[in-house]
Amino acid sequence: MKAAIFNPYLDTLGGGERYTLTFARVLVGAGYSVDLEWKDEGIKKTLEQRFGMNFDGINIIPDIKKGDGYDLCFWVSDGSIPIMHARRNILHFQVPFRGVKGKSLMNKMKLIRINKIVCNSGFTKNIIDKEFGVDSVVLYPPVDTKSFKSKRKENIILYVGRFSKILQGKGQETLVSAFKDLFDKGFQEWKLVLAGGTEVGAGNFVEELKELAEKYPVEIIESPDFITLKNLYGNAKIFWSASGFGQNENETPEKMEHFGITVVEAMSAGAIPIIFNGGGHREIVEDSVNGLMWESPGELVSKTVDLIKNTKEYRLLELNAKKKAEEYSLFSFENEVLSSILQK
Repeated sequence: MKAAIFNPYLDTLGGGERYTLTFARVLVGAGYSVDLEWKDEGIKKTLEQRFGMNFDGINIIPDIKKGDGYDLCFWVSDGSIPIMHARRNILHFQVPFRGVKGKSLMNKMKLIRINKIVCNSGFTKNIIDKEFGVDSVVLYPPVDTKSFKSKRKENIILYVGRFSKILQGKGQETLVSAFKDLFDKGFQEWKLVLAGGTEVGAGNFVEELKELAEKYPVEIIESPDFITLKNLYGNAKIFWSASGFGQNENETPEKMEHFGITVVEAMSAGAIPIIFNGGGHREIVEDSVNGLMWESPGELVSKTVDLIKNTKEYRLLELNAKKKAEEYSLFSFENEVLSSILQK
């Protein structure tokens, strides 16, 4: 059996790319020969280093011809509906595109050839179903939860997300400002660490963050490898996220956090998530059960202060966070793909 994979965003090296490649690995395990479209074969080594994954059995080729001649084609949409030619076609939306004329006659004709539409969260599904007039399936992103373990915890507040504002700002500037407030309130034994890719769309953003954080204990780690990330998650006590803050999720849903893979990775390692209450975040964290949600920077700081002072609450949230993270394990993802997504 032959499968074709297309993702136009591979070089962003983000969560959506890990999703695509894990799907490809499941196909390899199911007996498929997998071809991944990309012009530069060197992308394979870059992806393996970033994600700490082995991609044996996945071939990089310049053109999959929209699945022509393949048994299956998995295609990541850029907001458009492609013409797909495989025997079985799966279209994946990792962004909740809105206002793209989804119900046009041309799109309706293209959708006839597509067997299943898959979204990465319920948040994305709700937008996509309304925009295109479809009934998509939610397949949550896979997280290698077994790779992330609690280590000797330090007074570290961590955020992991790319340094880019091309489509979706991750809000690192909000986190730096909030941390400065926390520090000035007397929590001077704490450090903020921001880690993420800078390959696409970073521009001068990192330098701007460094200027904003001047004279405060803020560490910025650009394009960390997988081993570095595992250590960061393991050592961090708290995980912050401001992704989606300042956006209107009804008007610009694409600028919200569509799911939050790094939130789950942090939870797996016992870092308590304190994340913005919006977008796909709500599907991961239940406030005061397995993490905390905030709606203003002031609330982010106050909830962090309360958590630092309450060891009993920390331990309970840590236990529940680890338990919740297992719902998004590689095992769960593989079972869902094999039992549901690949079935006719």
